[in-house]
Amino acid sequence: MDSTQERTFCKWLNTKLEANGYPPMHSLVQDLSDGVRLIQLMEIMGDTSLGRYNKNPRMRVQKAENVNKALEFIRQRGIRLTNIGPEDIMDGNLKLILGMIWTLVLRFTIADISAEGLSAKEGLLLWCQRKTAPYKEVDVQDFSMSWSDGLALCALIHCHRPDLLDYDKLDKSDRHGNTRLAFQVAADHLGIPQLLEVEDLCDSDRPDERSVMTYIASYFHAFSTMDQAETVSRRVEKFAELMQSVWTSRNDYERRARNLLRALAEVQDQWRASRFTGTYADAKGQSSAFTTYKQTTKRLWVAERQDVTTLFGNIQTKLRTYGLREYVPPVGLSLSDIGNAWNELLNSEAKRSRSINAQIRQIKESLRKQFADLANDLSQRLHGVSLDLASVEGPLEEQQEQVRKIQLRVPSLADALDGVAKAEYDCTEANVEENDYTVFTWQDLDFELELVTQAIAKKISFTDNQIVSRNMTNLTPAQLEQFESTFRYFDRDETNTLILSEFITALASLGVVYSEEDMVYIYDQLVQDYGAVTFEAFINLLVDITEDQTSPEQLRESFRGIAGDKPFVTELDMRLAQLPVSAIDYLREVLPSSKNEAGEPEYDYETWLHDVFA
Repeated sequence: MDSTQERTFCKWLNTKLEANGYPPMHSLVQDLSDGVRLIQLMEIMGDTSLGRYNKNPRMRVQKAENVNKALEFIRQRGIRLTNIGPEDIMDGNLKLILGMIWTLVLRFTIADISAEGLSAKEGLLLWCQRKTAPYKEVDVQDFSMSWSDGLALCALIHCHRPDLLDYDKLDKSDRHGNTRLAFQVAADHLGIPQLLEVEDLCDSDRPDERSVMTYIASYFHAFSTMDQAETVSRRVEKFAELMQSVWTSRNDYERRARNLLRALAEVQDQWRASRFTGTYADAKGQSSAFTTYKQTTKRLWVAERQDVTTLFGNIQTKLRTYGLREYVPPVGLSLSDIGNAWNELLNSEAKRSRSINAQIRQIKESLRKQFADLANDLSQRLHGVSLDLASVEGPLEEQQEQVRKIQLRVPSLADALDGVAKAEYDCTEANVEENDYTVFTWQDLDFELELVTQAIAKKISFTDNQIVSRNMTNLTPAQLEQFESTFRYFDRDETNTLILSEFITALASLGVVYSEEDMVYIYDQLVQDYGAVTFEAFINLLVDITEDQTSPEQLRESFRGIAGDKPFVTELDMRLAQLPVSAIDYLREVLPSSKNEAGEPEYDYETWLHDVFA
C-alpha cells in the first residue's frame, strides 16, 4: 500500500505546487529530503511566508534547518506530528513521511468536512452515502472496496452534473472502464486531478483507504458549492458584491497610486537636497544608502507599481465582463501619469548615480595627491639628512657636534612618517590601490628612516669611540685596533654598550679570564662608574689590565697552556679550556690558520700576538 500512498500523496502535493508555479515532484523520499519543497508546500497550505531558508542547501546541516523549519511550522498550526524528526525526512523514512503527509491531508483537505456533528472521516462517508443513495448498484460502506468498480465515482459525478455522463448507459460490469471514465470526466470538466490510477482501485485486493479518502475529498470540495440553488436574491447579492468589490478596488487603486507617486517625488526631493562633505566616508555612505535603496525600497516600488497596474486592469475587466462603464481615474492618477513619474525617477536615479561616482573619483584622486605630496617630501628630507651626514668632517669634536644636531631632526621626520601612514590608511579605506604620483609606500619610507636613524647612531658611536681611542696614548695603534674591533664584534645590538654576557666573552677572546664572581663584580663596578659598559669604559679597563697583567709574554704563556706547549692551538684545545663559544668564534676569525694532514685548522697564536704587540 505504501507505493499507492506514495504515488497518491505525491500527486496531491503536486497539485499544490503546480497551482503556485512550482515544478512537480517525482519522489517523496528524494524531493522532500532537503526541506525546500516541504517549506514551499507549507507556505502554500498555510498561505503565509516561513521567512528566509536555504533555497539551495548542499550540506546536511542546511537541509536539517529547512526540514526543521517546516516541521516547526506544522506544529505551530496545532498539527500533531508523532515520532518524526528532520533526520527521518532527510534519510527517506517513507513510512514516517507518508504518515506526516496523511496528517496534512486530514488538516488541510478533510478536517473541514462535517455532517451532523460527525468526524471528518465519518462526515465524508455520510456525504458519499447520501449522494449515491439513489443508485442501486452503489453501496458505499467504506473508503476501500466500495470504490473498486468505478460506479460510486460515476454516481457522484452524475448526481451533481448529469450532463457530463449518462449513468444508465454505463456497462456496470466494466470496472476498469467505469473507473477510467470517472477519472477522465473529473479531471477534464471538474478540475479534480487524478490522484489514483485505475489499477489502484480495480486491481488491488484492498484499495488503500487513505489514498481513496484523499481523492474523494476532492469531489466533496468540487461539489460543495454546486448544491446551492441560484435564486434572484443571489443574483442581486452577487451584483451588489461586484459593485462593492469594484468600489473597494477603485479606492484601493487611487490610494496606492497616490502613495506611490508621493513616495517617488519625495525621494527625488531628498536627492536634490543632498550635499557632499568632501570626505570619502560621506561619499561612500551616500553610495551605500543609494545601493540599499535600489535593493529594498526600489524593489518594493517596482512590485507596487506592477500590483497597481494589475489592480487597474482587474477593475476594468470586471466592469467589461458585466457590461458596465469603464473606470476613469482622477486627474494625475492614471497609469500614464504613473508611467511618466516612473521615467522621471529613472532619470533622477541615473543623475544621482553619476553624481556619487564622480564625487568618489574626485576624492580618490585627492587622496592620491595628498599621499604623494607627503611621501615625496619625506623622501627628499631623508635624502637630505643622509647627504648632511655623509658630509660631516673636521676635528672629532666638531664632527660630534654636527652629528648630534642632525640627530635632532629625527623626531620631525618620525612625525612626518606618521602623516604618511595616516594618508596611506585613508587611501586604503578608500580602496585606492594605484598611485601614479609617487613610487613610495609607507613601508619604504619607514625602512629608509630606520636606516637613517641607525646611520646617525653609528656615526655618533664611531665619533665617540674615536675620541676615546685618540686619548689612549699608552696603547699601541695595533692594540687600539684590536680592542675596538673586539668591542664592535660583541656589541650585537649596536648600542655602543656591552651587556654582561657580551662583556665576559669579549674579555675572554682577548685572553682575559676571571672567575664568574669577579667578572660580575668588575661589570657592576664599570656600570657604577660609567653608567654602562661603554667603549670608553671597556678601553680604560683593558688599559689597566694590559698595564698590570696582559704582557705579550703572559699571553703567550696562556696560549701555550691552552695548546699544551704546541706552537699552534686547535678549536678542540680552546673548547677543552672552556673558553666561551663567542670567544672561540672570534679567535677563529682573527688567528692566522693552516690545515694539518687531517684537514683540520691549526691556529698560529704566535704570529697573531707578534702582530698585535709589534
